[in-house]
Amino acid sequence: MSFPLTDFDERYRAINARDTRFDGQFVTAVRSTGIYCRPSCPARTPKPENVTFYPTSAAAHEAGYRACKRCLPEAAPGSPAWNLRGDTAARAMRLISSGVVEREGVPGLAARLGYSSRHLTRLLGAELGAGPLALARAHRAHTARMLLVGTDLPVADVAFSAGFASIRQCNDTIREVFGLAPGELRARRRGGIIEAAPGTIELVLPYRGPFDAAGVFAWMAARALPGVEEATEASFSRHLRMAGGPAWFEVRHDPGGRLRLRARVAQLGDLAPLVATVRRIFDLDADPIAVDEALAAHPELAPLVARTPGIRVPGSADPHEMLIRAMVGQQITVAAARTALSTLAAALGERVDDGSGDPATENRLFPTMRAIADHGADVLRGPAARIRAITGAAAALADGSLRLTIGDDGAEQRAALLTMPGIGPWTADYVRMRVLGDPDVLLPGDVALRAGAAASGIPADPRGLTAWAQRAAPWRSYLSAHLWRAAPVRPVRAARSALAKETS
Repeated sequence: MSFPLTDFDERYRAINARDTRFDGQFVTAVRSTGIYCRPSCPARTPKPENVTFYPTSAAAHEAGYRACKRCLPEAAPGSPAWNLRGDTAARAMRLISSGVVEREGVPGLAARLGYSSRHLTRLLGAELGAGPLALARAHRAHTARMLLVGTDLPVADVAFSAGFASIRQCNDTIREVFGLAPGELRARRRGGIIEAAPGTIELVLPYRGPFDAAGVFAWMAARALPGVEEATEASFSRHLRMAGGPAWFEVRHDPGGRLRLRARVAQLGDLAPLVATVRRIFDLDADPIAVDEALAAHPELAPLVARTPGIRVPGSADPHEMLIRAMVGQQITVAAARTALSTLAAALGERVDDGSGDPATENRLFPTMRAIADHGADVLRGPAARIRAITGAAAALADGSLRLTIGDDGAEQRAALLTMPGIGPWTADYVRMRVLGDPDVLLPGDVALRAGAAASGIPADPRGLTAWAQRAAPWRSYLSAHLWRAAPVRPVRAARSALAKETS
């Protein structure tokens, strides 16, 4: 089974086999050469006595190693451990990838995690071999490498897009990490760049296969809000807010199986957090082989895995938006929720320029929480208690009395949501699945999921399903995705009855 490895011998066997499944999960530092590699590096396997394994590239940097110029370990997909694990280190890594250190510094990161800067540095150093500054620096180096080899952006733009404070800082870091100047690193790129329209950036997004692209894009298409999002059978695009202003991206699956990202940002510093957001939305750092092997070991699930290998659990573009979408959709069908949310976005969403120059184009951002709190009651339809719950949650998010971020502790986030009127276990757990990327969430009260369980020969009552699903841990979110896929058409009346407690 492909699973995060901790034992030296297991990791050594993985690098000896050049096993691509573990790329991005750890790096191999070689004392005799002073470099570190991804597990699948094609170079000759080093002797065990010369090898040290590190959980992150930042730890290898701190120990004095440079990245291998042959296997480019910084180009590997991210580690699935940051979702599989819910501890402080994992939460810190998610926040670092979203650009918190660049925007708020280490004190801001520490405050979000509930620690002092000094204690957080000690904790991450002990757990990951590097402190928050080093981890953020490694992430900037990875982003800079990605832009240098994937675009023709000037080095100055690369530096600021990656989050560096200056061009010199970028140049020094690139030389230290890769042993090459930025121009030399760009000259070594393999293949041509993707041609991008003026004002846009195009990149290829790495991921571990298999990848259920058709399923992900179908999920997006069923929920896309006109003006905010657009989806086809092989592409998805949307407008969203970033720290520096409105942004837009499109992800498309090309005939060669690559995922291509096209993006526009208001400020270059938003590019790296945008890429991290897109990776979460498409669950690109998942370990599909580990998930498929574990689930297919059960006879009831083997046909589902065979039918849909590499299934993904889509993440969220914005945690606050995700809560509102979950609350609006908790008692109605996906189609009805899409209609209600589309009306909300059309009435309260801020119009944005899509770059086409056509003033008639109705492109919008999802409404702010303040707009929903103040005016949502004028737009939303349905039971008064449900509308009060939605606008109340939006007000709490707007004034900060309810915190909801990708760096939350899962149990604390769930408990905080359950204190809010109109939010029950289904909504709290669904948000945890989508916002935190928690791979082990089951929604036993979900009618469609239970229908899929019944169709798959699995107990469909909440208690029986919960007991049976324990054997699928720690991949119950992916079990849920398979059961949703297996469900027949959702019975609306039963769904309303089963989830009525959510707004009581």
